[in-house]
Amino acid sequence: MSIAPYRVVLASPGLKSALLLGTLVRIPVFSAGVLLTVHVVTTLGGTYAAAGLLAAVATVAIAVSGPWRGRLLDRIGLRRVVLPSTLVALACWSVAPFVGYLPLLVLAGVAGLFVVPTFSIIRQAVIAAVPSSERRTAISLDAVAVELSFIVGPATAIWAAAHWDTRWVLFGIQMLGVVGGAALWVANPVLRSEGEDAADARRPALSDWFGLPFVAVCLAAASATFVLSGTDLGIVARMRELGEPTAIGLVLALWGLGSLIGALVYGGLSRSISTFWLLGALALVTLPMALAGGTVSLAALGFVAGLLCAPTITASVDQASRIVPASARGEAMGWHGSALTLGGALGAPFAGLAIDETGPGGGFVAPALVGLVIAVLGAGAVQTRRRRRAPSR
Repeated sequence: MSIAPYRVVLASPGLKSALLLGTLVRIPVFSAGVLLTVHVVTTLGGTYAAAGLLAAVATVAIAVSGPWRGRLLDRIGLRRVVLPSTLVALACWSVAPFVGYLPLLVLAGVAGLFVVPTFSIIRQAVIAAVPSSERRTAISLDAVAVELSFIVGPATAIWAAAHWDTRWVLFGIQMLGVVGGAALWVANPVLRSEGEDAADARRPALSDWFGLPFVAVCLAAASATFVLSGTDLGIVARMRELGEPTAIGLVLALWGLGSLIGALVYGGLSRSISTFWLLGALALVTLPMALAGGTVSLAALGFVAGLLCAPTITASVDQASRIVPASARGEAMGWHGSALTLGGALGAPFAGLAIDETGPGGGFVAPALVGLVIAVLGAGAVQTRRRRRAPSR
């Protein structure tokens, strides 16, 4: 690994501001996810399966919204997409923390349909800020920004929930998300470079780029978040079983720290690695977390598993962005983001049912085994396709 690529990309105009903005606006996103689980299980008295269902409804709504909101980003620009999303978030989350489970489910779904496409916007801004040859390193830095948000957000939210009513903590976190939407509207970062605008004056048809290679990358991305959402829920369940709920944020933070370091290492490599190979490695290092018998061992195993989190997602973003033309990048990142959120939506209730049936360890084992199977099948399919396309000798 070399730090030279990072020196080069950080000299690019606009990248530093995009990374800083991305770190700030994503903190409420990660905070709300784990806080909703705690809110349902403690304040509302629900099960982990119910918490997983809530996460599934919200993330499926976000997945549905991703492609068409990405298409709107391509066509009408950032500000005309972000403003209505911010207003819907303000309306929904001013009420949702103070109602019962079913109304919360509905409001979370509505908010998800109109969510500010934060990740898509920031990733496009990061890609637009650097040349193609430096893209993987820049996306790796964005992954570091994501992990910083993940480290700060959940730990702060869990600490706050342990001291105050989860309803007011959830309200405060979601209002910070509203502020983040307003910040994006004000900053209005560039989503495509001038050269890309000139090269892609004609908007391509969906069939021009939405083919097997792009779908395969999205499948790998979905599988990664399937594993990660199960791990997230498994950590919460294990720490509550151990009687140390206030340490949930610490374990999540160390998991995120491992991912941050993994992102830095991956961005400094001289070549990329297949998303399916990284997915398989992620699944394998997640499995041992089921064996953790205490906070220290769970945190240590989580740190190791985290080393593969960001590189897997980063590789999928990099590969997806190279398949599509710049003029369709908003829609493509919308589809990619939908794959990420759909994986989380399926992984959360799957892990919740496994936890309810077999205990906290099921939150690690069940999703990881699914991810491992998909990684093996995906890597095999890619190799077969390459051999078939190779010229005969």
